[in-house]
This record gives sequence, structure tokens and C-alpha cells, in this order.
Amino acid sequence: MFTPVVILMFAAFGSIAGFLAGLLGIGGGVILVPLFLWAFAYVGFSDTVLVHIAIGTSLTIIFPTTVSSTLSHFRNGHVDPTQVLYLSIGAVVGALIGATLATFVDGEVLKGLFGLMQIGVAVKIFKPTEIAHLEPERAIPPRNLILVGLAAGTFSAFFGVGGGVIAVPMMLFLLHLPIHRAVGNSSAMIVLSSVVGALSYVVHGWSVPNLPAWTFGYVDLLVVAIVAPFTIIAALFGARLATRFERDKLVRIFAILLIVIGLRLLIPLFLSL
Repeated sequence: MFTPVVILMFAAFGSIAGFLAGLLGIGGGVILVPLFLWAFAYVGFSDTVLVHIAIGTSLTIIFPTTVSSTLSHFRNGHVDPTQVLYLSIGAVVGALIGATLATFVDGEVLKGLFGLMQIGVAVKIFKPTEIAHLEPERAIPPRNLILVGLAAGTFSAFFGVGGGVIAVPMMLFLLHLPIHRAVGNSSAMIVLSSVVGALSYVVHGWSVPNLPAWTFGYVDLLVVAIVAPFTIIAALFGARLATRFERDKLVRIFAILLIVIGLRLLIPLFLSL
């Protein structure tokens, strides 16, 4: 099943996802999941487990990539450990909720919901909201931090993406954190929530019969081992090249691509109703 050509294909997917994530500042999960949906169908995974394995595997790959990102943000002083602690409490609970909900959703429905999510992300990044009059750093009630983490963790684990696309705006507009602190805290929070979410997919898929080889529950460890190193390296390369391109134009092109992919995932769901 995993021939040399297939292995090279997954390595290429990891490189593409990592490069775009580093270049555009967008989590790799939103790129990896659609690629995995196609690749897992290509190698013969059953339709009954394909979508859940794609999401669980993507979530597992998020962990090492966010560790690297978080260390960079921490060195730059953009991570507040106390805030991250409370955010992570909510994110861990949210990850358990999101992964559990996803495993009870039919694969085709989940695929359609992922397509809808991609369209929402595309609209957001195509026309970003202007940020003005943010309050300076201040004491934030732990309850507010926990609720933001809960929302982000649920979103992340349900769709197999980083969660920063929802966590960063919430920290900006609800918690009034500076942008660099919001991004750093989000990255640090996702380190823990991605682990919990991935383990939840392992547990929920553990007793599912006839899973493909190398899968532990709904996580394909062979794909993780192939893809993760390329994702990390390519992300660093993409981040270094980011300053050489007109980012806004690239982001808009990428947003259009997300809309096309999202519609392709969403339309079959409506046709089947």
C-alpha cells in the first residue's frame, strides 16, 4: 500500500503544507486534511474511517510543528505562561469535547463541515478585520481565558486544525491582547490541546475494526513519521521567504484556493441530501 511513490507523495504533502504555513502564517492542518482525504482514498482506506483518520493524523502532526513555533515565540517574549495555563485548561477540555463529537459524526457529513469551515477561514483571511484601540496588557480574569481556550480546543480537535484561526481573533477582540501576545499564547496553548485531541482520536478509534496498517485508533503513525519532519523543515523555509513576497496578495490567492477546495468538499454533502 505504501509504495515508494506513495511515501514520496506524503513527503511532498508535508513540504507543501509546511511551506504554505510558514509563508502565510496559516496552520498546516487546513492544508493537510484535504490532502489526506485525497491521499487516503488513493491508497485504499475505507470511506467509513478515512475522514476521521485524516483529522486525527493531521492533529498529531500539529504537535511537533507548534512546539517549534512556540519556542520561537517564547524566546521573543510573546508568551505569557500564566495566561497560557488558563487557556490550556479550557483547550484540553475543548479538545476532548471536539474529538468526541467528531467521532460520532458520519464521515461524509464531517467532510462537508470541514469544507464549510475552510470557506469561513478563507473569507476571514481574504478580508481581515481591522484591529484598532487594543487595550494595553492587563490582568485578565481566568474564567475568560478558560472560555477562549475551550472554544479553540473544541474547534481544533473537531476539524484537526491548529485552532489559531479562532483563538487569535478571540484573544484580540474579547481579551484585548496585543497581536504578538495573542499569536504566541495561541501557539503555546495548541501544543497541549493537540496532544490531548490526538490521543482522543486514538482512544475513540481503538476498537474500530479493519483499520489500515500502522494506524493506532484514528491516527496513522507511519504518515505522521513521514510528513512531520518535512512539514517542520518546510515551515522554517517558508517563514524565511515570507518577507520577500507581497503577503497580502499571496494570502488572497490562497483564500480563493481554500474556497474552491471547501466547495468541493461541501457540495457532495448537499447533493446526497
